[in-house]
Amino acid sequence: MLTNEQLKQIKGLKLVCEKEVGYELKLNEDMLETRDGKSKEDFFHYEEGRLVGFLGCYGFGNKIEMTGMVHPDYRRKGIFTKLFDEAMAEVKKREISTILLNAPSPSQSAKEFLKRIPCTFEVAEYQMKWEAGEMRDDPAITIRPSTSQEDFDSEIQLEVACFGFTEQEARSFNERMKELNSEDMFIIEAEGRTAGKIRVSETNGEAWIYGFAVAPELQGKGIGRKALAKVVKMATEKGLSVFLEVEARNAHALRLYESCGFRSYHSQHYYKYES
Repeated sequence: MLTNEQLKQIKGLKLVCEKEVGYELKLNEDMLETRDGKSKEDFFHYEEGRLVGFLGCYGFGNKIEMTGMVHPDYRRKGIFTKLFDEAMAEVKKREISTILLNAPSPSQSAKEFLKRIPCTFEVAEYQMKWEAGEMRDDPAITIRPSTSQEDFDSEIQLEVACFGFTEQEARSFNERMKELNSEDMFIIEAEGRTAGKIRVSETNGEAWIYGFAVAPELQGKGIGRKALAKVVKMATEKGLSVFLEVEARNAHALRLYESCGFRSYHSQHYYKYES
């Protein structure tokens, strides 16, 4: 697990870098705060006791995402290359089928680095914030906490059907989420049966929506829109700003979120490492 001092240093470096470049870096702070310590996932570079470089690895099933940063005053010194090599050496010890390198879409320094390694563009992802929209509370749709083994098994099947996980990957990922207890997990019900699932992470006055899925055979019936409205309503009543992420190629989800009042404010690019 990361210490409070390490978390403070990472967040401090992030602020310095964002101030310099003028755009937001994605560091998955909720995951940093709930590291389980079972594997090495975070890599640091210090100069005279000061953190000037950081790279984090984030596991999703058999997929790893990597993202990092270097202090503006210490760039072009090979620091990020060193961190990347350390991370790759660690990742190669594990059974990982896909390595994705994350870069903010405006970042020229990231693009220059990526030119030097074997990778190909995979997908763009939008960060979206809810600004305004109709929040109708339809009693036909229910959102309740996921509590039972039956709920857990339903979540696994939804991960497989909607996100392309294998059952083993989905089970491993969701077991870890349960252990960390860092997110609220909800079951979406329609007409008395499980129709989908959604996770919500609340931190620093923000609510982030993840893992939103509706069973394929029930899609197109307005269930997702109504469930999303309920979650947004719950979060805004707590005074939280609501955010989510969506891949650009998922046009259906993008249209749904926009119609519910979400607006894109930033984008990330993902590159697949070709070993």
